[in-house]
Amino acid sequence: MLIDDSDRRLLRQLIATPEASTADVAARAGLTEATCWRRLERLRGAGILRGQRAVINWRALGYEVEVSLRITLDKTNPRAFDDFIAAARLVPEVLEIQTFLGRVDVRLNVIARDMAHYQQIYRDRILPLPHIADLEALMHLSDIKSAESLPL
Repeated sequence: MLIDDSDRRLLRQLIATPEASTADVAARAGLTEATCWRRLERLRGAGILRGQRAVINWRALGYEVEVSLRITLDKTNPRAFDDFIAAARLVPEVLEIQTFLGRVDVRLNVIARDMAHYQQIYRDRILPLPHIADLEALMHLSDIKSAESLPL
């Protein structure tokens, strides 16, 4: 699907203020509310606009520890990826699961209240995950850049 300048204006407005109403987005993009709604529906239907979501500051809720786990799976088992991912999805403290081509197969983003809590999660929920051949933990210190948008 090709998008035009009006679609780009709409997307820029949603990136800037995702909580804005359709009427507000339309006004800022220079469109009528009906036109804005139709265009947003078309962008959703084309899979360009996938939704709006709340971004939670987990540290503000008491989760002080964030760890990125890089995992290499035992690929001698043809079900290694499927089994691992199915089990990892069941760990509530796993916020993100990504798969890769290369030496690292999977990355898990894990949060915990403190180091004692992380140690419990690691021992009780991460280490028992199936088909782990190698695991590397990277402790998150700070966010330098975290953006989900590109210039439109």
